[in-house]
Amino acid sequence: MLYWLATTYGKDVAGLSAFTYLTLRAVLATATGMALALVIGPRMIRWLLAMKIGQAVRNDGPQSHLAKQGTPTMGGALVLVSIAVSTLLWADLSNRFVWVVLFVMIGFGAIGWVDDYRKVVHKNPKGMSAKEKLFWQALLGIVASVYIAFAISAPSSSRIFDLIFTWLQSGFVNALPPKADLIVPFFKNVAYPLGVFGFIALTWCVIVGTSNAVNLTDGLDGLAIMPVVMVGSALAVFAYVVGRIDYSRYLLFPYIPGAGELMIFCGAMAGAGLGFLWFNAHPARVFMGDVGALALGASLGTIAVIVRQEIVLVVMGGIFVIETISVIMQVAYFKYTKGKRIFRMAPLHHHFELGGWHENHVVIRFWIITMFLVLAGLSTLKLR
Repeated sequence: MLYWLATTYGKDVAGLSAFTYLTLRAVLATATGMALALVIGPRMIRWLLAMKIGQAVRNDGPQSHLAKQGTPTMGGALVLVSIAVSTLLWADLSNRFVWVVLFVMIGFGAIGWVDDYRKVVHKNPKGMSAKEKLFWQALLGIVASVYIAFAISAPSSSRIFDLIFTWLQSGFVNALPPKADLIVPFFKNVAYPLGVFGFIALTWCVIVGTSNAVNLTDGLDGLAIMPVVMVGSALAVFAYVVGRIDYSRYLLFPYIPGAGELMIFCGAMAGAGLGFLWFNAHPARVFMGDVGALALGASLGTIAVIVRQEIVLVVMGGIFVIETISVIMQVAYFKYTKGKRIFRMAPLHHHFELGGWHENHVVIRFWIITMFLVLAGLSTLKLR
């Protein structure tokens, strides 16, 4: 909205043209997202308390968590509202990538909202069934994946559906351009063509997988939101690089016109996340809930695909990956041995809690690990 005003009336109003600069708008989106979260937060917490929307705690979890019974949940809606408003204020609303990320965030947020609502109303910690949740995630993921496949290939928004129709008329044989190849980090010229179906399948896995990985990580006060902030901020750097023809050419990245505008969304995510952390830090006054975790994870996955950094996302989001693997290993081993466990409890953060680590120690150490992994991911910009 403000970008449109700047481009339309920038020549007539002194200083307004400054808002056309991407980096300035990214900074302002970050500040706006944080301010909105800090202002709306107390009001939302009071409303959640009045509506008795409190967290239901599992009886088989760490005993220290029983004190969290009744703490307001679904606070992730605060983050999503702050991100959406900030993005709509500062982004170029004609940009195709901005809208697909907003679509994914809101769609997965809606799934999480229903899941959280059932937990609160029916007092059932399990919420939606796994099959039902996966169905809606799969549906949204496939729609977004198909769109992104051709949005990356198209030189502009007006050509996306032309490319889709051409692909359909060709009998599904048209290939995607090299910019859609899977990039292997730390190598200058190593990339693998995926084809349309391969690209869609990979994108679907990244979006749905990252969504659920962040959701599994969100089990302690502040544990998930800070890695989301750090990974999202790093993806903003990649978006800026691939969105500029000079930087992308120098650093040997594919040039994707319009991808730089995702800096606005990433900035809004970082600011809103930090604002939410103000209330989510131990002892948390509000929990994110599935409404926030599913949406933020899916958003990270979507951005990573658009900027062609799927493998780097796995590196930077290593905590999310490890937490997910710990659950898979625990469930598989439990079924195979008919009752035995590898970890004291999964996801992995509960294993350390039951091993004697204080909740704050687990959270801060996971943050430190994430910071190291994010720096490793950023090093791929030049170490090739």
